This record gives sequence, C-alpha cells and structure tokens, in this order.
Amino acid sequence: MKHSSSVLEPRPFIAETIMTTPTQYPIMVIGGAEDKANGRSILTAFFESAGGKKAKIGIIPCASQEPSVVGDRYHQIFREMGAQQVQILDIRVAKECDQESWLNTLDNCTGIFITGGDQQRLCDLIGGSKFVELLKQRLHLGELMVAGTSAGAAIMGEKMIAAGSSGESPNRSLVDLTNGLSIIPELLVDQHFHNRNRMARLMSAIAAHPDKLGLGIDEDTCAAFENDCTFEVLGKGTITVIDPGETLHTNYLESNDTSPLSLHKLTVHVLSQGDRYNYQQRCILDN
Repeated sequence: MKHSSSVLEPRPFIAETIMTTPTQYPIMVIGGAEDKANGRSILTAFFESAGGKKAKIGIIPCASQEPSVVGDRYHQIFREMGAQQVQILDIRVAKECDQESWLNTLDNCTGIFITGGDQQRLCDLIGGSKFVELLKQRLHLGELMVAGTSAGAAIMGEKMIAAGSSGESPNRSLVDLTNGLSIIPELLVDQHFHNRNRMARLMSAIAAHPDKLGLGIDEDTCAAFENDCTFEVLGKGTITVIDPGETLHTNYLESNDTSPLSLHKLTVHVLSQGDRYNYQQRCILDN
C-alpha cells in the first residue's frame, strides 16, 4: 500500500463503520498492571481478537522511559501465545512514525498494543501523525484492533488526563488535561483507578468537560469494546462510569484552582467482570 505525503483525513469513531471486523473486541482499554504471568486473561483476549495464531501484532512501547525493556516483555508474551508475527515499533523521535517503513509495518498488523508509561510522552511522539490517522482508518475498516494499557488507555479519548494528584476533594488543580488521540472521542479515561484513589481526579476532569463520559478503570481490568457502542468488563477489578448527563450543575467556571468543586446530578456506576454498558445510550445492559 502506498501512502501520499499529505496528512490522512481524520475520521471520528463510529461503531457502525466497524461492523465487518472479524475481531471480538476491536478496542480494548486496560487500566494497567494486567496479569502477565498467570492466567493472562486480558492479554489472551487481545491475542484472540487480533487473530489468534494468525495474529500479526505491533507493540508501541514509546510511552515508557525503557521502551526496549517493555517492548521485549510483551514481545515474549505474544510469541509464547503463538502469534504469527510480533514486531516492536520502537519509535524514539516525534513523527518518526510517519516514515514509510513504520506505515508499512502498521499496514501489515492485525493488532496494535500500546503499552504504559507517560501518556504525554506518547502523544508527543505519535499524536497528530499520519501513523495515528492510518491506525484509526484501519480500525474503522475492520482491518485492525487496538489495545492500550495504562498510558495507552489514557490516550483513547479526545481529551486526556496528562497528569494530576489524588486523595483530595475535586478541584481544578487536581488534574492536568490535554488532547488525546480520539480513538473513542466520547470518553475521558483514568487508569489505575481505585488502586491510586483517583475518583476525585476523574470527577474534576468531567467537571471541565461535561460532554464526555468518564471511565475509571482499575488495574488488571479492561473495557473491551464491541461493535455496537458497548463495552464488556474483563478482569479482576471494576470500572467506574461517571456520567454527567444533561443536567449536570457545576461551579467549575466560577471556581479558582484550589477551591472545592460542586458537581450535582452525576450518575455513577461501578461495573465488574461480565457487566456490559452502552456508552452512547449511557445505560447498563442486561447480562
């Protein structure tokens, strides 16, 4: 496949455009610290969704300060599972991923796994690139599935939590927000959620962007998205859904950086293994 030098036109995430995908879960958003040694249930679900023994997996470890170490670990895991091909996309310089060699590598993958680390570093290296636009186009065409863990989960929405604190009441200074990669624009994702006491952080982010749906994903837990605007919970922890709805009242615009925020009429769900949720209709589905 040949690529022109012009930037590929972005396309929004519309579930209906990926109905032909052969994968069970086109997108997997993992809260970090997924089991890599024992049952490996989440990583196995990724492997099977990417094609199983026919999978051609690309690993993007550039969020990490030690991309070679992190990339090699996942490379070994997916080779042990029996993937047909596993490649590490060891991108070290911003927009290096736009080189023809990396675009051709992406063209040949059936699954992309984005590792943890620093989500701001990840976006600085690959955000706004032809590589990301090609990734999203192949995802929408049902030719590719994508998973991200920890930092790789944080980048999934149009807006992203770049950094922040925990353990305080919601306030503006608790969270630093920037642009994500818009793989699922409707979401605003936080990871390592209950493990690092990040409820107030995610609430503060939603106060800033009440048009988004907040997902707080625990460690070794995954929101596994299907083809009908729904996700299923996989793993040992929970996913906290923060829905500001259409009647949210907040004093965010009038508050200063450190004053406590008011958030009225939030809807909060806590979902566990096997629960399913429709993120467009914003409702829990019967199992």
